[in-house]
Amino acid sequence: MAHYARYRVTPFALFMTFIGGEEALRFLMNKGLLNIPTTTFLYLYSFRAVTVGLLLACYWKRYEEIRLRDFLRYSETFLSVGVGIIVFVLWINMPWVLGLSGSPAGYDPTVLSDFFTRHCLIAIRLLSASIVAPIMEELFWRSFLLRYVINPNITRVPVGTFTWTSFLISALLFGLEHHQFYAGIMAGVAYSLLLYRTKSIALCVVSHGITNALLGIFVLQTQQWRFW
Repeated sequence: MAHYARYRVTPFALFMTFIGGEEALRFLMNKGLLNIPTTTFLYLYSFRAVTVGLLLACYWKRYEEIRLRDFLRYSETFLSVGVGIIVFVLWINMPWVLGLSGSPAGYDPTVLSDFFTRHCLIAIRLLSASIVAPIMEELFWRSFLLRYVINPNITRVPVGTFTWTSFLISALLFGLEHHQFYAGIMAGVAYSLLLYRTKSIALCVVSHGITNALLGIFVLQTQQWRFW
């Protein structure tokens, strides 16, 4: 069981470790103890995305709950697409005051003057948000945590098993992971409900990926970088 859990926790733990390191650098910069270009964080994000993506690729054969055959359940596949679109629409229309205090600077690649570098980082950001992050997060939140709260031996808990405790804890923590706290809770609730309906991590990944892809396109079109 420990190995089974590790493959679902390690990519997310690595991701959060990178974020913790970046926040530590920002803290030192704000205190005047460190002087590095702000563009450094754009490159750090790309390094984080590629590293986590490679780790997921190495572990890929371990993720038997991501079943491509689930896409053949067409009505549920369309449902997952619809949920992804609805979450995106709600996310960008929720009042900003519902977020945590202060507006995050967001990921603004326009500060880079070099055309090639700027567009490479944009491509990495879009691919990471649309593919890497949904796989990593759905494996952790919906495959691991929802089951772990029910029974630490998660192999004894079928994917999509519902309890109020696991549902509420997962939704709250998923919200805390995001700057837009209440929007994060809304998304966590939506993806969990989709899982309970479909019993499919793969369809949750698709739904999550569609939300993030649409959000990325929206950000690039409107330059509302706080959503990134």
